[in-house]
Amino acid sequence: MRADGVLPALSTIVSAFFLILAVYIYGSFVQQIRTRPPEPSVTPVRRFGWPEAFLACLLAFIFLAPALLIPRSQTHQIQNRDLITNALVTLGMLLAIAGFLRLRRFDLGALGGFSKIGFSRTVVTGIVLMFAAYPLILLADFLTQRLISNSPRKQEIVELFSTSGTLEQRVLIITVAVSVAPMVEEFIFRLFIYGVLKRYFGRGVGIIVSSLLFAAVHVHLPSFAPLFVLGTCFAIAYEWSGSLLVPMTMHALFNALTLTALAFPELFPS
Repeated sequence: MRADGVLPALSTIVSAFFLILAVYIYGSFVQQIRTRPPEPSVTPVRRFGWPEAFLACLLAFIFLAPALLIPRSQTHQIQNRDLITNALVTLGMLLAIAGFLRLRRFDLGALGGFSKIGFSRTVVTGIVLMFAAYPLILLADFLTQRLISNSPRKQEIVELFSTSGTLEQRVLIITVAVSVAPMVEEFIFRLFIYGVLKRYFGRGVGIIVSSLLFAAVHVHLPSFAPLFVLGTCFAIAYEWSGSLLVPMTMHALFNALTLTALAFPELFPS
């Protein structure tokens, strides 16, 4: 074999190895979740009811409306005020849901497992599971690119970061993407929407439907499959660890690495 053919072959073997490893890791998590007995609890566990189900359906409608009703040809350049407004709106949505659950006498700490595992273990687990998810995400992205003949349009926020010429705007995008978005999206999609779906339809349906909604809310068809895989990994990590802090860590790391790749394109393959 010629030298110029060794590296591609080696790269293919390494990629296949990491893909098999990723499937094994998340497949074993799914098996553990299915066979794991319920944890004993000193106090009765409060379950979501019809008010939470109604709110979850309302949120799903709000999230899907832009994807179904707004023509994607009618786009505009995102400005700093749009980023700030969107961050404030999503934070307000999180606070509203949290306040609603508190009025319904839910213990948010117990519901999200915020004190279930320590900080160091949360960070390490999130890092390991995020890197384990990357081969699955990249495979979904590769298959999507093969199906789309023309060059796909980037997400608006990605396009904005790539073309941004000011440090202020990039700092704002990084702040929103690495701190606000993981906290808000994981609380809404994993803790609340997945929790409601799990209550009425079981873990499997809950993981799939919440991940589909998570992908659809980004309103970007070329990223739908990778985001669905990403959301599925987040949901499995949340269910397996019992702590919402794990998928929050994974989400923050994913966004940080994505922005790093955009900021330093010479260090990463396209």
